[in-house]
Amino acid sequence: MFRAFAATLFLYLSAVQAHAQDRFWVQIEAHPTLNEATERAQVYARRFDDVEGYYLGRGFYGIVLGPYSENLARQELARLLRDRQIPSDSYLQNGRRFEQQFWPIGGSAPGLRDGSAADDAPALELSALPQVPLTAPPETLREARASEAALLRTEREELQKALQWAGFYDAAIDGAFGRGTRRAMEAWQLAYAQEPTGVLTARQREQLLLQYNAVLTDVDMQLVRDTEAGVQMQVPTAVVAFSGYQPPFARFDGQSSLPTAQVLFISQPGDAGRLSGLFEVLQVLDLMPTEGPRQLRGDSFFIEGIDNERHSFATASLQDGEIKGFVLVWPAEDNRRRARILDVMQSSFEPIDGILDPNLVPPSEDQAIDMVSGLAVRQPKLSRSGFYVSDDGVVVTTPEAIAGCSRITLDRQTDAEVIGTDLDLGVAILRPLSPLSPLGVATFQSDIPRLQDQVAVAGYPFNGVLTAPTLTFGTLEDIRDLQGDNRRKRLSVPTQDSNAGGPVLDNSGAVLGMLLPKKAAAQTLPGDVQFSLDAPLIANLLQELGITPTQTAAAPAISSVALSRKAADVAVLVSCW
Repeated sequence: MFRAFAATLFLYLSAVQAHAQDRFWVQIEAHPTLNEATERAQVYARRFDDVEGYYLGRGFYGIVLGPYSENLARQELARLLRDRQIPSDSYLQNGRRFEQQFWPIGGSAPGLRDGSAADDAPALELSALPQVPLTAPPETLREARASEAALLRTEREELQKALQWAGFYDAAIDGAFGRGTRRAMEAWQLAYAQEPTGVLTARQREQLLLQYNAVLTDVDMQLVRDTEAGVQMQVPTAVVAFSGYQPPFARFDGQSSLPTAQVLFISQPGDAGRLSGLFEVLQVLDLMPTEGPRQLRGDSFFIEGIDNERHSFATASLQDGEIKGFVLVWPAEDNRRRARILDVMQSSFEPIDGILDPNLVPPSEDQAIDMVSGLAVRQPKLSRSGFYVSDDGVVVTTPEAIAGCSRITLDRQTDAEVIGTDLDLGVAILRPLSPLSPLGVATFQSDIPRLQDQVAVAGYPFNGVLTAPTLTFGTLEDIRDLQGDNRRKRLSVPTQDSNAGGPVLDNSGAVLGMLLPKKAAAQTLPGDVQFSLDAPLIANLLQELGITPTQTAAAPAISSVALSRKAADVAVLVSCW
């Protein structure tokens, strides 16, 4: 079982450094936990009357003797080393890396040992720190080189990973300790107030790895073996707990300490087609943000999604007719810990015998069309209707569909951009951001229609719940609106809010106009009273944008089946995210 040790540390920097420029200390020990450092300081305080302890940053606590002048500090270091009263790796410290003082308890800042008040030193808030004593003995530089030479390649790579995670190393993880690794080791030693030799002693290596694993504090990584799913992997059991099976997932949901965290085991029988389908499905789930790298290649895929709230990662592979993988969902602001947890999960993931039966869980009342295997599908802020007006996918819709959107999609699949609007008329023109060839393109009716003629509104009256557009029939009541504006026609047709932006068709399938949104008015109108924007006005706006619309004069009526097919080809769902 994997367990990580360390703690979360919250502090504000003290102003002690400003007082430390002409003072020196003899640093005798440094420890990764406050408890251990305090205990050691108590031991030294029985032998010396000038013991002090300071937080050094990066998770280490230093025990020092002083302060002294520089000359006296050198003399004291030499004397104490000669008399073997302090560890052989003790050295001079100028105090520039000192932050908050922890010993003596209630002690003053450097240079203020006469009892005068320090400059409003901010408070130090610490969580309980586990005591993890270092086991490696102190080493000379020669001994450090010798113990380093005995390391296995995997151990050397682990040190490089730790240095990389700590921000000191940015080259390849290859186990070769060249100039880059040596510089990283020296930088780490300087950062933690150690002698900058470029070779880590056994104790320093132990400290580095303790620090590397410190971010896993309290998550309690444990190997979970799920014989039902046929997966075993290290899981942060302190923050997620098994909640049930929803094939193809075994779910581990976040607990009260971290409710946004989630782990999923992926397990299902399948082939390349099912793997590709899973790749697509995971990307529409609410738990997977849209931004981030993703790739399907051969028999495996990965998806990384990042937004302001969460950082998610999913991976799966196909082997011997079985698709297995996992998903990790983690809070976006906790990336350092997420990276370590993900590294442990990836390295420990192992398929075992077993595969989730797709029929394992019987149907229940909890089923919903906006859920996939019990997980919420990402939903747009708002959806409206629209219609294609060019062979390259230009769309006419209502400005309601684009107001305050960070992203606009056509049929929930293709991203689009706004290329023109006329707020006075109430129309917006969109262009797809990737190649799109619609099945059909609207033909605008240029003749004046006859009152009481049948009309049909094509659109998505249920916010895209239905995957195909619906055709709603009505009549043309007037070629003007109630205020006499001949730019708008009055219709009698029952519609829903999300029908707005859809095409209004005559009985030949030509577009008479675009359905306008319902507007609040002082007087309540009957529910079937609607208005449409005239087709010639839309055509003029398209021409101003360099788009030539297709137009026609009056044509013979077509059957309702043919009309439905034509409407389905030109109508499109416009969603605002």
